[in-house]
Amino acid sequence: MKLKLLIVSLALYGNVHVNAQQDTSLFVKDALKENRVKEYKNIVKNGITKNLSLPLNDSTEEYWQNAFWSMELISYKSSWVKIKINTAFDSIQNRSLDFQRALLELAYSNYKKDYVFPVNQLIKNTDDAKIFAMCSEYLLQNDTTEKTFSFITSLLAEKFIKDKDDPIIKMLNERLQYFSKLISKKNTEITGPKNILKDILNKSVLPNSVIVYSFQRRNRNYPGLAIIRNKEGNIITNENGAIISIPQLARSVSNLPGYLTNGNTPEGIFRMDGFDTSLSGYIGPTTNIQLTMPHENSITHFLKDSTITDSTWNEKYYKAILPDSWKNYSPIYQTYYAGKAGRAEIIAHGTTVNPEYYKSEPYYPLTPTQGCLCTKEIWSEENGKRLQSNQQKLVDTVQQAGGPDGYLIVIELDDKNKPVTIEELISYLPK
Repeated sequence: MKLKLLIVSLALYGNVHVNAQQDTSLFVKDALKENRVKEYKNIVKNGITKNLSLPLNDSTEEYWQNAFWSMELISYKSSWVKIKINTAFDSIQNRSLDFQRALLELAYSNYKKDYVFPVNQLIKNTDDAKIFAMCSEYLLQNDTTEKTFSFITSLLAEKFIKDKDDPIIKMLNERLQYFSKLISKKNTEITGPKNILKDILNKSVLPNSVIVYSFQRRNRNYPGLAIIRNKEGNIITNENGAIISIPQLARSVSNLPGYLTNGNTPEGIFRMDGFDTSLSGYIGPTTNIQLTMPHENSITHFLKDSTITDSTWNEKYYKAILPDSWKNYSPIYQTYYAGKAGRAEIIAHGTTVNPEYYKSEPYYPLTPTQGCLCTKEIWSEENGKRLQSNQQKLVDTVQQAGGPDGYLIVIELDDKNKPVTIEELISYLPK
């Protein structure tokens, strides 16, 4: 996904240079140690302090929103900033929807427990589905007891009884069912689709298509794992016969669920449609894999079927490409409804973001995005050259499998709080 442009002249942008001699000589100027330091200082000084120093009114909301994003990006907090966030919440009821969304996203990311009261007030007063969903997710992040669950479900039924087909409301209802299971199981582990995993890995699924399978945890703080299937249905292995597997992070900076803007990568099926390179300094110059969701492009394009004459998406088309055992597995429909809700521009890419922003996180040294699938890349602080690239490994393996014309499927395995390993997938893979 395209990253937001801060209303400051971040040194990060416009300084990506590619050495044309060979792919292994990619160079990123802003990976240099002195530029990393300058970038951080610039984000704090201009992206945060300067923007939040402006009085908050209708004409300055956009500046404050950019400050919110800057704070998310580098996990920045200070006592002065906290006062400003308090000010923003004091007037949240009177602010624009875009401002409310940006502030709720920041609170969900950086202030998980600090603003329960104003969010409680906002959820009672809003009639916007996305704001209601974001408020719900914030409250449930803090409290999954029956009291909070009942409070949200009652409000939802009252406010959106006529909007059950709204994709945001539908996905929120799915999430509430998940939390209901947590309550009934007293927060014990909920297993995922492992009893039907073999079916979606079967060679008959999406025949004659290259498929990248990205296996994730529900807790996206822990890296997932990607494996690649060729057009014949075989999993790609190296020269020693070992399965090529690539750690892949499907976590957004906000860590909001995938049906919401800037949330985690949705679970489900993406159309894989070519390679590209990005001009964004955050994504970097390593080749990325282009992806689209249902509703983001035509049915004909998504299904690679020129005989389809319908121009309006219907769930039946998405459902038709699923194995029978998956047709009623609701999480696999997240990409369908996220696309219907307006999410777009999710791709699989590398990174030049400074991993030190996230040194205390379980996914370090991988870096989160705004909802894309991201692999580890390490750039030299001494000369700016690329030292390690799992993204290049992913691209090379997709190319070996037959090229980027096929599908990428994101599957959440379970609630375990640890990275996905190839050992737990072996028994499910086709022979």
